[in-house]
Amino acid sequence: MMTTSRRAFLGTAGMLILKPDLVRGSQNNSTVRMALFGCGGRGTGVAESFTEHTSAQYVALGDLFQAQTEKAKQTLDKASVKAGKAEIDSSKLFYGPDSLDKLCASKDIDAIHIATPPYFHPEHFAKAAASGKHIYLEKPIAIDVPGARSVIATGEKVGKKASIAVGFQLRHATPYVQLRERIQKGQLGDIACGLSHYYATAALEHPEYENASANERRLRNWLHDKVLSGDILVEQNIHLIDFNNWILGAHPVKVSGTCGRKGRTDHGDCSSHFNVTYTYPGDIDVTVTSTQFGEGGWDVAMRFFGAKGSSMSKYDAPVAITGADPWEYPGLGKPAQVSDVNAAAGAFSGALDDADAKKEQHFIESITSGKFINEATQGAESTLTAILGRYAAYTGRTWKWEELAGVKEVWDAHLNVAKL
Repeated sequence: MMTTSRRAFLGTAGMLILKPDLVRGSQNNSTVRMALFGCGGRGTGVAESFTEHTSAQYVALGDLFQAQTEKAKQTLDKASVKAGKAEIDSSKLFYGPDSLDKLCASKDIDAIHIATPPYFHPEHFAKAAASGKHIYLEKPIAIDVPGARSVIATGEKVGKKASIAVGFQLRHATPYVQLRERIQKGQLGDIACGLSHYYATAALEHPEYENASANERRLRNWLHDKVLSGDILVEQNIHLIDFNNWILGAHPVKVSGTCGRKGRTDHGDCSSHFNVTYTYPGDIDVTVTSTQFGEGGWDVAMRFFGAKGSSMSKYDAPVAITGADPWEYPGLGKPAQVSDVNAAAGAFSGALDDADAKKEQHFIESITSGKFINEATQGAESTLTAILGRYAAYTGRTWKWEELAGVKEVWDAHLNVAKL
């Protein structure tokens, strides 16, 4: 709903015999009419990318705050004109606590793009799914275990009746796809361990909105609130965790770790750093380290080490394998110096250049072809992997995967968006 920063289990259905008014956008060469719910920086940025790289048309916007919808309209109208598409009708800007209800009720919308704070994802996902529309849900899909279970259950109800995509675009980046293929063919040999890091800075900070109520400030600065965001391991570092699950083809069996807040100066309660080590089947230890404070030093990379070689996959460059059978994805060049602000906004070049576009095209093509995808379970598995690491770091003890089955703790923000 508010501003944010930068940023498969694929169930394939056959062609379904449904009423045309229920599957608008499912016929070849038709336009998928999309609505953005949550008009912050990340949501608007992804909507711009959808507009540029796919045949989809954004026709409606929804947010708790009116100014957010108006700001997003200005941005998306420019993108639409550039792409030769129509601007968004001002009558299709919905704001307030019931804005999602209005989007769900509209027969002019085929798909809803949910980009609200993660705390609300299970609720918003369930409501959008009940409307029968296709859904593009930003990560993480939840901030607690019951929320993840809810998303799984909702996804199972949808089944093959609509497309559900979760915003893990790394799985679609061409350099990463080729790297994974080579790893699967044994180019690293027997993998022993891995190391991933995501070093971010205080460039992610936002204004404190001093004239707003305390609850409104929480919402507008949700990225600093661990209940609304899930803390940085779940909100920020989940991309690395999802990548590791994807490369290894499994979720971890256990995890240990630490975290802390030292170094952060904002008024929130999120951690400044995490250091966790996941153990995957086959005794493969993968350490994930992260920061979100201070200045300088932005860098993101994932590495795996095997008997025959090691892999390096950075957000910029390189994406490569060294060892007995070396390889490097061509054309990425050398990493360029990136400012903290540009890094936080995703304004850099490299391995992720086509990640968003490929992900979005995959979603739209699944709708227009009638071969619907359902990534709810995969999205939940990666979210639960991140939550497992958070529990280990918070408690200071090793947590096993099967322990999640007994977790009933609900993270309650005690927040009524209708009464700010």
